[in-house]
Formats: sequence, C-alpha cells, structure tokens
Amino acid sequence: MLSLKNLWVEYGDKIVLERISLDIAEGSFVSIIGPSGAGKSSLLRVILGQERPTRGTITLDGAPLPAECGPDRGVVFQRYSVFPHLTVLGNTLLGLEFAQSPFTARLFGAQRRAAVGEAEAMLASVGLGDSLHLYPAQMSGGMQQRLAIAQALIKRPRILLLDEPFGALDPGIRADMHGLITRLWREHGLTIIMVTHDIKEAFSLGTRVLTLDKRRHDPHAPHRYGAAVVYDLALRKSVDEAGITIDANHNNGHE
Repeated sequence: MLSLKNLWVEYGDKIVLERISLDIAEGSFVSIIGPSGAGKSSLLRVILGQERPTRGTITLDGAPLPAECGPDRGVVFQRYSVFPHLTVLGNTLLGLEFAQSPFTARLFGAQRRAAVGEAEAMLASVGLGDSLHLYPAQMSGGMQQRLAIAQALIKRPRILLLDEPFGALDPGIRADMHGLITRLWREHGLTIIMVTHDIKEAFSLGTRVLTLDKRRHDPHAPHRYGAAVVYDLALRKSVDEAGITIDANHNNGHE
C-alpha cells in the first residue's frame, strides 16, 4: 500500500535519513526502533506530510502521496495533542466540524446530530463513553491519550502514525493502551506505523520491526551520513497471540 523509494532527509549539511526504501503492506503494524537521533520521528513526519523528503518518492496505492497532511493519515504523539479549552466531545467533534464546515467549524441541525453520534461512538470505542463533558485538565494521562487516539481515528484514516504514544504512561496504564490500540487496529483495518524506544513493546505489538541506525561513516565528512534501515524483521503471530516467530531477517534495508 505504502512505498518509499530511495528516501533522503537532509537539514542543511546534515543528513538525517539516507537510502530508505520500504514497501509497507496494508493492514500491517510496523514498529520502528533505533537509538536517539536516528531519524525515527523524521521518517514519521515525512509520511504524515509534515515535512518533505529531500530526495526520493512516497506513493500510496501507486499514486504520489500528497505532500500535505490529509485525512488518510492520522497521528498520535507522545505529548497529548488535545485542546485544553474543549471537552472530550468537543475535541473529537472538531475534526468532523472542520471537514464538513471548513469556514465556521460549526455544524447545526441534522448534520450536528449525526456528527455527535459518530463522535460518541468513537469515544465509547476508546473507553471514554462516560467522560464526554470532561476537560483535559480533569483527566489522567491515559485518558488524554485515549482522547488523542479518538481524535486521530474520527476521520477514518487508512494509516495511523504513532510517535512514542505510550512513553509517558505508567506501566499498568501502558499495558491497557497496548490492548486498546491492538483492538482498534483490528476493528478499523488500520495500517499502523509506530516509533518506540521500548523493544519489548515493538515486538509485542508489531507484525514487523524496523531498526534505523547510522552505520556508514566518512571521517572526512563526519556529519554527511544519515540513518538507514539496518534490520527488517517480519513477525508471524499466532491467532491467540501466544507466541511470535521471526519469519525473516533482512539487513541493510533490503527487502
């Protein structure tokens, strides 16, 4: 579904990513790991459309991926990207209001009732059905991250991008969020690309694990090299998720 060909990301004379070539199948859950500074979040921003690659191409179903952020891609960050002045329901409704009424961001009558119903159903699916009128300041970190997920999914994206989404949560809440995102992935038929520093999390959630790292080094130009895919592990999970088998181990970014 998603294809990246010879992707490079450079900031001035600094190369962050180089020679990234990946084919990502629809419905997969891709975990991306690697040391700090390896360009994991930069890769996510390029796929989101928040940044443009210096070189290379990205296609979705064979067509060039639009350069701007679009409804086909949702994103959840580590810091809770919710609006503090809006209630849980208001935060979730906002995406629908902007889409259906771009000039006023307000819906009325039957349109509003339909949007409220859709938002309430989404909030119920992430466990916030009884918290519609709370404000973010009244919510725990786990609840705010559930709200951020509802915001991302309300426009029914095909691709969900997760940038360290559970890194700031306590272990117990984090386990609950793992169960939630796995259920939503299956129910909504999502393709998920997740950046994480937690290797256990990467393997327990993903159907494929990519490692980004900087392996090439030129002593005459120490800053003129970037990270590439150094490991690409395809995982096969049993139906009951009881075990994981490594199907393939691809080094140096080659499929």
